[in-house]
Amino acid sequence: MSEYTGEVAVGGPWDVRNLPGLTIAKLAVGEMNNNAYLLRCTSTGEGMLIDAASEPERLRELTRLGGPPVSAVLTTHWHPDHTGALEAVITDAGAASFAGYQDAEHLPVAVDERLVHGDTITLGDLSLEIIGLRGHTAGSIAVLYRDPEGTPHLFTGDSLFPGGVGKTWEPGDFEQLIADVDERIFAELPDETWFYPGHGFDSTLGAERPHLDEWRARGW
Repeated sequence: MSEYTGEVAVGGPWDVRNLPGLTIAKLAVGEMNNNAYLLRCTSTGEGMLIDAASEPERLRELTRLGGPPVSAVLTTHWHPDHTGALEAVITDAGAASFAGYQDAEHLPVAVDERLVHGDTITLGDLSLEIIGLRGHTAGSIAVLYRDPEGTPHLFTGDSLFPGGVGKTWEPGDFEQLIADVDERIFAELPDETWFYPGHGFDSTLGAERPHLDEWRARGW
């Protein structure tokens, strides 16, 4: 691995992690310090953007980093701070749009592939798993890459951050989200799993696992 830290800032450069089969580039954009992630298969050059949040010109540069324009843009959830540049990026790159099934109708573009928990999508020669994490929105999804030569890499949108799960609004949403995060992430993936949230810095499941009961007790 390269000396990737994931510590990016709005207006600053992207940070790049080079895995044997996948390149990951992280860029912070917009007033809410959103993270956008470029995933590119190293063997085929095919790319996908996760969350076209804001600053379409900066994202235009990112979507061409290391290869041709991305072939798809995946939206982790429908909130406007994660979709502000979606239409511009889709149009510019001629890319397909992917999103969680229940969030698709809220997006500003037509969704070509509506994803549900347990789905698998391909990026060049690679397989990426879709994990449904209900609660922040009804159709929030995470994206998992199981590196055959290393640790898993998980893109969590606004469902999991260092220090807790994402914000919820309606009665029962927190209980649903903490259950999904516990059962579908922490119970299934090892401590060394590196996760990439929708805002701020990254973390590992091992660093956060000891605090699950604390999160559940405080209710957020």
